Amino acid sequence: MTAFPHPPRTMLSLARGLAVASVLALAAATGASAQTPATDKVVAKVDGMPITEKDLEIALEDVGQSLPPQVTDQQKRDYLVSYVADLKLMAKMAREAKLDANPDVERKVAFFRDKLLLDDYLAQESKKAVTPEAMRKLYDDSVKSITPEQEVHARHILVPTEDEAKKAQARVKGGEDFAKVAAELSKDPGSGKEGGDLGWFTKDRMVPEFADAAFKMKPGEISDPVKSQFGWHVIKVEETRTKPVPSFDDVKEQVSQYLTRKAQNDIITAVRAKGKIERLDTEAPAGEAKKP
Repeated sequence: MTAFPHPPRTMLSLARGLAVASVLALAAATGASAQTPATDKVVAKVDGMPITEKDLEIALEDVGQSLPPQVTDQQKRDYLVSYVADLKLMAKMAREAKLDANPDVERKVAFFRDKLLLDDYLAQESKKAVTPEAMRKLYDDSVKSITPEQEVHARHILVPTEDEAKKAQARVKGGEDFAKVAAELSKDPGSGKEGGDLGWFTKDRMVPEFADAAFKMKPGEISDPVKSQFGWHVIKVEETRTKPVPSFDDVKEQVSQYLTRKAQNDIITAVRAKGKIERLDTEAPAGEAKKP
């Protein structure tokens, strides 16, 4: 819905999938996995190591988007169990190879732990901004800013020459069904088979010559041949209306996403303003003191 502005993007990329995969693997490699909670059901074991429902949920966050949409729930579950099993087996091999003592691995674990904490904190805090009252207020304010637009519902017959357009016009003005003639003659690959039906459109969506003619007509009228860059058109206007405002339910998801992203951006901006960042890798211009 164009009435809602695009929110500013957050300054940090919240690549949760990468972070999830890395923390799962790196935490396992360093032996950092916690005890299995009593409420976390164990669904499988690999070399005695438990695979739990929570493991599968986390794995789904990591690889769910890459699974084909046609897979069944059981196939998806089987894949996730296999994925986590491979992860645990490879992590076990990494520990045997003493990779868990590698300082680079420890740094990566710390980095991705911070990244996951950031992601979850933003998700948790931004929920506070997405209240029913805030959503309704954004919707109401946005609706007030919408300028009413006229829409036309029209059909057309598109042919290569003016002579063909005049013949088509004569047929429909002589009483033949416009949709039938359009299906027979129109060269428009999109609307031709639909009886020339273009649906509802605003003036800016059509080429100027076509739009100027259509928006001057009344419902039921048939135009003289109109030339555009695509050929010659015979137009029939079916209906006109003021473009309806989308209902709250139609754009509820967009409103929620906007408020969420804006809240996250505001949180990061506020934290940055309070934080003291000192750059130690750059030189100040001559005559100037180094500033944080």
